Amino acid sequence: MTKGALKSGSSSWAQGGIAAVLSGTDSVQSHVDDTFVAGAGLCNLAATRFVVEQAPQAIVWLRELGVPFSLEYGELHRTVRPFRRRLFETVRRNPNITLFENHTLVDLITGRKLGVADPACLGLYALDSTKDEVVTLQAPRTILVTGCAGKAYPYTSNLDSATGDGMAATWRAGYRVSDMEFMQFHPTCLHHADAKSFLISEAVRGEGGLLRLPDGMRFMPHVALLV
Repeated sequence: MTKGALKSGSSSWAQGGIAAVLSGTDSVQSHVDDTFVAGAGLCNLAATRFVVEQAPQAIVWLRELGVPFSLEYGELHRTVRPFRRRLFETVRRNPNITLFENHTLVDLITGRKLGVADPACLGLYALDSTKDEVVTLQAPRTILVTGCAGKAYPYTSNLDSATGDGMAATWRAGYRVSDMEFMQFHPTCLHHADAKSFLISEAVRGEGGLLRLPDGMRFMPHVALLV
């Protein structure tokens, strides 16, 4: 289920790529160390190592699906950019996947709300914006991958759809939310008074670009591209 069209999410706007250990000159430990530097030491070690270790397999799986990746000098390197159109096509062709585009999460349905003791999530209510009506979707498992709430702030490169619907619904349903103080803002963004701001790729910093104030003083020294 997506709030807009399938391709309207943040992935289609990302200008960087996916970080993974893909070269014989790279290593898992190096990637973990770089992640801790970029995360100012706040990263969860177990979670970081798990993601770093699984990333190469995820790239292999995507390539097996036919998703092509950009190459540098004919080889895959730490950061690769996938061409997402093939992945969208694969999703649409899969008979086990039913897409609900233009559906916005309204609320989760829990046993507690239905007056029973079991607090499990039983599905959700969603607004079908094409018909302007609320529909009920039942499911044995409900997985929220809903992005952030960047549009709660006046200046951000986040999409207009990043309004925190999933976070709010999770909280209202009585489930635990954590790390709410972490909100992603790209520190390099072109601001225009009469047009929407847009992201300047992290690759700029990966190539050695530094963030400086008008007086030349450097700020946010921990922000770096994981290469």
